[in-house]
Amino acid sequence: MDNKVSLKHKGDGHRKRLRERFLQTGFEGFADYEIVELLLSLNTPRKDCKPMAKEAIKKFGNIVGVLDASIDELMQISGIGPSNAIGVKIFQNILQVYAKEKISLKKELNTPQMLFEFLKEKIGKEKKEHFAIMFFDTRNKLIVNNVSVGSLNASIVHPREVFNNAVLKNASYVIVAHNHPSGDPTPSEEDIVTTKRLVEAGKIIGITVQDHMIVVANSYYSFAENNL
Repeated sequence: MDNKVSLKHKGDGHRKRLRERFLQTGFEGFADYEIVELLLSLNTPRKDCKPMAKEAIKKFGNIVGVLDASIDELMQISGIGPSNAIGVKIFQNILQVYAKEKISLKKELNTPQMLFEFLKEKIGKEKKEHFAIMFFDTRNKLIVNNVSVGSLNASIVHPREVFNNAVLKNASYVIVAHNHPSGDPTPSEEDIVTTKRLVEAGKIIGITVQDHMIVVANSYYSFAENNL
């Protein structure tokens, strides 16, 4: 009986110390498995989460891999049940919403890197091709952004559709973007032709196409950066 009480208190002490470290320094100095362990502990009372956290990092490679794993994949780890797996996915989605809203509130997407951070949350991880149009005013503020699903040869990318909305929104310029589900942001010939067509149409109407970005989960290609 005494041994059980001792073990229980030892586990409680470790969990408490882990949380105290986080409150004092954030995740500074944390190993990847300790971050996962802390996350799992939120939904796992009276159980040592370190072994399953270490196994998850070993299986999925890093924290991003753990968060991107499906519920079924997470539950293949010994000790991780439905509640733990759902908790991880909820945390992942909260991070995505937080990043998207935080960038949206700034409304100043004036560098390709900032645009990438904004767009990767919207379309970077999509399994189908998405086309995004962003309208900016004269103060470089994002007025509104629209995302459509479809390929670049679809009607949604026709200059008429792009610039009709730009005129209605009184936009000073537009930035267009799409994702490559393949994970390779290198532009295709079709991407280049489409970009030229939009740029030329914009010149006629008087609304600049400032950039066309191809976005994937971890990188991007900017036509403006590459002088295209």
